[in-house]
Amino acid sequence: MEYLVHKGAALKRCQLHITGIVQGVGFRPFVYRYALEFQLTGTVLNSAKGVTIELQGTEENLTQFITTLNTTPPPLARIDNITQTSLPILLSETTFEIIKSDSHEDDDPSSPIGAQVAVSADKSTCQDCLNDMHNPDDRHFGYAFTNCTNCGPRYTIINALPYDRHSTAMADFDMCPECAKAYQNPLDRRYHAQPVSCPVCGPRLSLKTPQGEYIIPNTSNFSTPELSTDLAVLKAAANRLHQGQILAIKGLGGFHLICDARNDKAVNTLRLRKQRQAKPLAVMMADIQMAQHYVTGTDAEWQVLSSQERPIVLMSSRAEHDLSLAVAPNLNKLGVFLPYTPLHHLLLGLFKGPLVATSANLSGEPIITDCDELIHHLSHVVDAIVDHNRPIINGCDDSVVQAIQPNVDSPAEVQVLRLARGYAPLSFPLEIPLSQSILAVGAQQKNAIALGFGNNVFLSPHIGDLFSVSAEQYFERTLATFARLYHFAPNLIVRDKHPDYAPSRWAEMHSNSSVELINTSQSQCLTVQHHHAHVLSVMAVNQYREPVLGFSFDGTGLGDDGSLWGGEVLLTTLDKAQRLAHFEPITLLGGEQAIKQPVRLLLALLFEQMSLDAVIALNLPIICSMSPNTLTNLYKIWLNGSALKSSSVGRLFDALACALGLIETTQFEGQAGMAIEAAANRADALALKAISLNLPLDVDQWRSSEMFKQTVELMTEKTLTENRRDAIARAFLHTLGDAICDYAAQYKHLPTVLCGGVFQNKYLLEYCLSELSAQGNQVLSSKQIPINDGGIALGQLWYGMHRN
Repeated sequence: MEYLVHKGAALKRCQLHITGIVQGVGFRPFVYRYALEFQLTGTVLNSAKGVTIELQGTEENLTQFITTLNTTPPPLARIDNITQTSLPILLSETTFEIIKSDSHEDDDPSSPIGAQVAVSADKSTCQDCLNDMHNPDDRHFGYAFTNCTNCGPRYTIINALPYDRHSTAMADFDMCPECAKAYQNPLDRRYHAQPVSCPVCGPRLSLKTPQGEYIIPNTSNFSTPELSTDLAVLKAAANRLHQGQILAIKGLGGFHLICDARNDKAVNTLRLRKQRQAKPLAVMMADIQMAQHYVTGTDAEWQVLSSQERPIVLMSSRAEHDLSLAVAPNLNKLGVFLPYTPLHHLLLGLFKGPLVATSANLSGEPIITDCDELIHHLSHVVDAIVDHNRPIINGCDDSVVQAIQPNVDSPAEVQVLRLARGYAPLSFPLEIPLSQSILAVGAQQKNAIALGFGNNVFLSPHIGDLFSVSAEQYFERTLATFARLYHFAPNLIVRDKHPDYAPSRWAEMHSNSSVELINTSQSQCLTVQHHHAHVLSVMAVNQYREPVLGFSFDGTGLGDDGSLWGGEVLLTTLDKAQRLAHFEPITLLGGEQAIKQPVRLLLALLFEQMSLDAVIALNLPIICSMSPNTLTNLYKIWLNGSALKSSSVGRLFDALACALGLIETTQFEGQAGMAIEAAANRADALALKAISLNLPLDVDQWRSSEMFKQTVELMTEKTLTENRRDAIARAFLHTLGDAICDYAAQYKHLPTVLCGGVFQNKYLLEYCLSELSAQGNQVLSSKQIPINDGGIALGQLWYGMHRN
């Protein structure tokens, strides 16, 4: 298109270099459309360094274009930086063109800068694509891989930057003429949408037996769209689900195990086959209207549930519903989410009911992304497999969040418990550029990695617990992915102080040596204490560099003194953390056994205050169930004083849940905290007034054993009704919250940080936030960074960034 409108007008020419999330989000067609609107000539180019635009036109039109770019970028884009440079006028130029991506510019692996483009997270299906899928006259009708520039896969299908089709999982799918036409038209919403496809040329579904034999192959050639392969597979899948079968279904970042959430037998069979006894299962609802039959929520919760990120949202379950009680045993919350791919929308539309949808993996293992691997590990779990032939290059689990709102008048914040699909990879620009490239390898549990180079910070999606060879391999594959995407070679590696954590071992093995995996050469290695890193992660996401008062409460972490920490008050700066106060260390009777059998923790707390005979005389059911010989032996171990001790607040939750009869054994991490929160939410507010606990602070140590002595006295002085038990659970949370707030009142001149897995307890966190606000303490928000171990890598990175 030629422009002749500039005759007689003064022309200017400039180059804009833009970094941020600017690829795979419709940025170039956006630029093209507005260049036409403002009668500008020039070019737009993608490269690993970002987007480069050359513009020529009148000063007024250039200004209008740049203003539009800054104020209303494409919906999925995020502009971190725009650099503007003046250029000489090109009088011969009469058009604006989108030119082919440059995959070679500045791709030297030894460059300390690396790629400047942030890979976009996968996004849920947009309304326009949903309309296409449900329109019998559209070529995408009933197609399970419909997408456009405004939605669909990104991170899970990308191999390399810049984000072009040949560098994705779509490389082997040749576009049909219709798809090619849309892909090449800058005014079409599918312009350069790299996964663009249709039933004629794109990926297809297939239905298989648990052994991988085809029931409905993906090569079926049906003559009408109504009987397309995808719809035939999904109709068969829906019928099997109605019959109570368990299916594996390949989604965006991995396989789900799914079954009818209302069918007790199906849900219990899934638990039995997967050996997942009690951990709650997520439920996918067809839409908001269906979800409203099962959960209640605030406006903020409904908003998050329906956001384009489509996370699993923890919401309050209704008192009466027809879901199987085995979905979330003894809890008053459900993890619910909405369909986020065309496949899910089509399946839920055919099934017309809620589906359990849990990650397909072995316990503690990464999500499975390949059908052969699923058959090898989980063929005994499923009755059929819904597979497809588009590879998942980068596995990505579902994100889990909850909405935190201390008071009805305060704004709600999304607390991310698992950072994954929709949110991750998470990136943000730095105010001060880095002088070297840094890799932080994260924690042993809920592992994620973090990278820092140039003006950029990146946090990977959730990797998981690194307790197996396959989990460690997944960790290394994720490292390799980010090294490849960002041409990244670290000068510095930061790890946890615990030498036996898998990431710590990896960091030590790969520093000070040349390793092909991440192109690292002579990397220095630093260590940072676990709870210090927790606090630093919140400082990092706020880009805060001054001292803070941090409350770092979790399950465990190696302390500076060699003992196990987990209930620490830390005066925290960028380079050190002074331990101001902590909880009384609990003897772990039997070591790891004490975590699995929390009655051992309860006994250790009571032995601090009472004799063995007095403990037995308490007549607590959980203690009465133990033999006198076992009790005597545990008391001798406690007397000996050689057992490991821990100041962990997480262990206090375990002990209390056990004492109250909420759990007997710990079947999954966080079980006690969930049970106590559920009990506290059930408690009659009036009953709380009659029950109070005292948590004495002796110099720098909270005497939790004294609080537990009071607790068991409250339990045994009267009949322990359900109401009284729930009131004690609430009193416990209030007592912890009051201890935090009373201590923070002495440090109002410093911002407060609440971090560590204990603060995933919504009741405790909202209580603390409300009280801290009322007494005038400033609290730094964790924003989208998990306050559990999923955020540790970012804290490690912040530490490394500020070490000279």
